Amino acid sequence: MHKLIFALALFCSPWASANVVNVEFKFTPYTGDLKNDTVETVPGKARVFLNNVLYAEQDIEKHTEPVLFDDREIGPSVWVPMNSAGPVLRKGKNTVRVEFEPTDPGLTYQTQLSWADVTDQTSESENASGSTVSTNQSGEGMDSRQATGKIVFERAFTADFATDRPWHHYPAINALSAADKQQIAAAVTARAAGFRPGFADAYQMLEGQPNMDPAAVRKSKCLDSAYAVGVRVTAPSADQLEYSLTGDPEVVVERKGGALFETGNPQLFMKIHGEDNQMCAAMVLSVTYPPRLSFVRTPDGAWEAVY
Repeated sequence: MHKLIFALALFCSPWASANVVNVEFKFTPYTGDLKNDTVETVPGKARVFLNNVLYAEQDIEKHTEPVLFDDREIGPSVWVPMNSAGPVLRKGKNTVRVEFEPTDPGLTYQTQLSWADVTDQTSESENASGSTVSTNQSGEGMDSRQATGKIVFERAFTADFATDRPWHHYPAINALSAADKQQIAAAVTARAAGFRPGFADAYQMLEGQPNMDPAAVRKSKCLDSAYAVGVRVTAPSADQLEYSLTGDPEVVVERKGGALFETGNPQLFMKIHGEDNQMCAAMVLSVTYPPRLSFVRTPDGAWEAVY
């Protein structure tokens, strides 16, 4: 059964000058009846791809979710606000893909994907009961489907609020040569080698990162503390690297079967003095040495990591 519901935006004057500042997607797999006040979520793994790049992974556990409002919307298991998507988001047209695999591949279940534009102004309207409703959302819609096993949703959307970056306009990469792979592997190795006392590379990589304060990190010396207890960053050998083409300028690089960078035994972080320093070191390393990196080829032929 495939049911597609669109809530059409009303083209009235309060929205005429409103700007879209975010697009939100919400996804929930569930069993139960939407006529009830609650449903049960389906355990499994959800993956969100943005412009063919893996953006987020989330394990979904079985629990009770409320069924909300007159349109019977479910509390989301996965919530993706695009204004925090970072460099992978394009100014203009984008594509989001949500893949879900239930823990029980034979289970028949229901799914709900909803979306909405978030604007910088609010609008008021009157609902069926005569109450005044205020909202800053428009372009709302919902796609509800029944599934057994894996299910995939894909939807195009526009993000004129996104930052336009020069490399967004580089040519798409359709193939990699041996020389390309050698350059990328060398860049991955050099990035890992940059984790050494002084940490100039790490501080530089933090520049421009949302919710990160390089000056505060430097002052805390949490990276010095991590290094002192034995935390090190290692890169995979060239034959352990896996390359994924996206149909865009980015090439996604991962380690076969694991995170791109390794930082040793997680218990080492517990030896760092002070919880604040432990959290600081863990957060900085997760940002500067992520599970995967996306590279682009610059006009002069060099490969550089962009996120």
